[in-house]
Amino acid sequence: MPQAIIVAHGQPSDPHPAEAALAAYAARVNALCQRATVSSATLAAPGKFEAALDRVQENSVIYPLFMAKGWFTTSALPKRIGARPVRVLDPLGTDPKLPELVAQSVQSQIADLGWTPGQTDLVLAAHGSGRSRNPSKVATEFLSQLCAQLPFQNARVGFVEEDPGIDQAASGMGQTSLCLPFFACTGGHVLMDVPEALERAGFAGQVMPVIGELPEIQARIAAQIDCAFDA
Repeated sequence: MPQAIIVAHGQPSDPHPAEAALAAYAARVNALCQRATVSSATLAAPGKFEAALDRVQENSVIYPLFMAKGWFTTSALPKRIGARPVRVLDPLGTDPKLPELVAQSVQSQIADLGWTPGQTDLVLAAHGSGRSRNPSKVATEFLSQLCAQLPFQNARVGFVEEDPGIDQAASGMGQTSLCLPFFACTGGHVLMDVPEALERAGFAGQVMPVIGELPEIQARIAAQIDCAFDA
């Protein structure tokens, strides 16, 4: 059966928990795949990605679990792959169906809470970058596309690494508010930076799972991997 590797950044200071979490994530995607077997590796765990590459056959695919086509996907990843005969798919954040699928999940959450989009405030919590405008551009464009499908009362984007910060974006939002973390994985930023920023803002709303953890998105990743092996 064809093979795929889901790749994420991981945590350089403590690589093992992130490596284990990604393996569990890949197992869930693998269960949804029809045409491929799925494994995983983080770039931060020494030697793990290269070892995973050495185990797969020619013409296997790499799925980058990243939210932007930035330095990691355009420079670091190709360098680590070298001359190995594998194909790299587009990263999660550039998937054209992402806004539509996330809108479905957000709409479901709003309905479960007994709200309507028109009475809901949304803060999109994203990473951003102090060196490149691309990550913030991707997040801002995503929010615009999401708002085209769900007419929120108010929608803002805030960043971990640039202005406006998440605390600024979340400030003044009421009880009928959602925070959607624009991240592929539940890592340190999501577990620490986002909650701390929301606390500073006095955010009283609900926090959704990161985009990569939404069921619709995991099914989409499985479908993208399967499509990579269409005849």
